[in-house]
Amino acid sequence: MLDIDSSDEELRQILLSSPVIAIVGESNDHYYTSYQVAHYLKEKGYKVYPVNPHIEEVDGDRSYASLQDIPEPIDIVDVFRKPEALAGIVDDAIAAGAKTLWTQLDVVSLDDKPEQKAVDGGLKLVSNRCIRTEHERLFP
Repeated sequence: MLDIDSSDEELRQILLSSPVIAIVGESNDHYYTSYQVAHYLKEKGYKVYPVNPHIEEVDGDRSYASLQDIPEPIDIVDVFRKPEALAGIVDDAIAAGAKTLWTQLDVVSLDDKPEQKAVDGGLKLVSNRCIRTEHERLFP
């Protein structure tokens, strides 16, 4: 696995300086973790953009087909997709000018190539961590 600097201080800095979060793979079904995490982040004051080409909206918020369609700069791309989708998501995140790629638990490639490409492309990388869990832990 790619060695990542994910100290508590680094995670705090990322979360404090990242008001705009795109959630790739967000569901409009409240039973899914992606929906629950997005709801939590919105309650904490983040601007959350759902990115899912298969749905039109989540609780009245437009769902975007791709990261490039989001109408403002993205601070964090939070990924709730299968690891096989990471390579394309990394390309989109770099093209959209995102600052951080955050992959949820078990969203880890087998060969680290997408993650390395994200780092090489100038993104900070937080891998295999739940953004909600980390936020709850760091900001009790």
